Amino acid sequence: MTFSLSEQQRIPTSGARAAKAFNVQGLDLLAIPQLAVDVAGKPAGMNDGDSDTEVLLYRLAGDRYEPFGSLIGPGGEDAEFFQIDGRSFLAIACIRTGSGPYDFDTDSLIYEWREGAFELFQKFPSFAAKQWKHWQVAGRHFLGLAQGLELPGAGHNRNSLVLEWDGASFVPFQTIPSHWSYNWYPFEIDGRLYVAHADHVGASVLYRWANDRLEPHQELIASGGRAFVHFERDGDVYLLAAAITEPPRLLRWDGTVFVSVQELAGTGARELTLIESAGRLLIIRVNFITGSPAAPEPSLWSQIYEWRDGALDVLTEFPTVGGTDSEILRVDGAVVTFAVSNGLSADVRFAGESVIYRLELLEAGAA
Repeated sequence: MTFSLSEQQRIPTSGARAAKAFNVQGLDLLAIPQLAVDVAGKPAGMNDGDSDTEVLLYRLAGDRYEPFGSLIGPGGEDAEFFQIDGRSFLAIACIRTGSGPYDFDTDSLIYEWREGAFELFQKFPSFAAKQWKHWQVAGRHFLGLAQGLELPGAGHNRNSLVLEWDGASFVPFQTIPSHWSYNWYPFEIDGRLYVAHADHVGASVLYRWANDRLEPHQELIASGGRAFVHFERDGDVYLLAAAITEPPRLLRWDGTVFVSVQELAGTGARELTLIESAGRLLIIRVNFITGSPAAPEPSLWSQIYEWRDGALDVLTEFPTVGGTDSEILRVDGAVVTFAVSNGLSADVRFAGESVIYRLELLEAGAA
C-alpha cells in the first residue's frame, strides 16, 4: 500500500498555536488561536510580538474553509470544544496579554454557543495557560487547565488546575503540580481513566483516577514534555510520549506501567495526532523548533508514521514552520483531511500560513 499527500488550502494566520475542528448546529467550524502579531519596527523574536490577539473562526464551504468570525482570546494557545447536556462550549487558553512587558496573569475563557454565535460564558484567572482539555469519568465532566511558567520576572507561578462541572458552571476540583505545563492527554485502559500531564521543566507524569481524584502513577518524561497519543494494536496498549528536547519514545503497557519499546529519531516535537483509516494506523508528529528560543530554527520537516510489524515507521514528511498542532478534519474511507497550524515564519516572524492537507491511502499499484 502507498499514499498521496497534497496541500488543499493555506490559511493566513499569525502565531497560530492550535487548530480545533468541530460541528455545531450543522456548521463545520475550525478555530485557530493566535499567540501574537508582529510589531512594526521591532526585531524578530519567537517570544515577542503583540499578544492582544483574536481566535480565528473558519467555516467549511464545499471543500474550503472561509472566514466566519473571530473571538477575543489574547495570547491564544489552545481551543477545546466540548458538549454537556446538549450545550456547546469552546474554551480558549490564554498565555499572556500586552506587547512587552507581558502580563502572564490573565484570564482564560470559556464561550458558549447561543443563537448562532459564541458568547462569553465563564472566565478563569490563569497564569501562562497553555491548554484546556475536557474529559469525563463516572458521568462527571472535567476541564484540565495546563498552566505555569518558571522564568525570572514572569510572576508567581501556579499549578495546573482541574475544574468540574457542577451543573451550572465549572468550579475548582484539584490542583496538579506544574512548573511549565503544556498538555493533558486523557485515555482509558481496561475501563480506568488515566491522564498524562506534560511539563517542560519538571517531570511529565501519568495520573490515574482513583479515590475520587487523579493520583500520580508513573513518570513518563524527565523534562521537556509536550504531547502524548495512545493506541491499541494486537492486544497491547501503546503510548507515544513526545518531548521537545529529546526524541519521542514509544511505550507499551505491561499491565502495571508503561515501558519503552522504541525511540523515534529527532527532536523538536510539539504535538501528536492519531489517524485510523482504511485499516491503517498512522500518527502525525508536528515539530516546532530546534535550537533555543533565542536562536531557533523553525523550518523543519514534520512526520507521518505508520504502524508496521510492531513498530512505527516514517511514511512521509511535510514542511512545517514553527509547527504547533495538527487536527483531523475528515476521514472519508481512505482519504484523510487534516490541518496543521504553523506558529512562525522562516525569519521568526509571526505572520505566516497554516495548511490543510489531503492524505489518500492507496492500494499498491493504484494511480
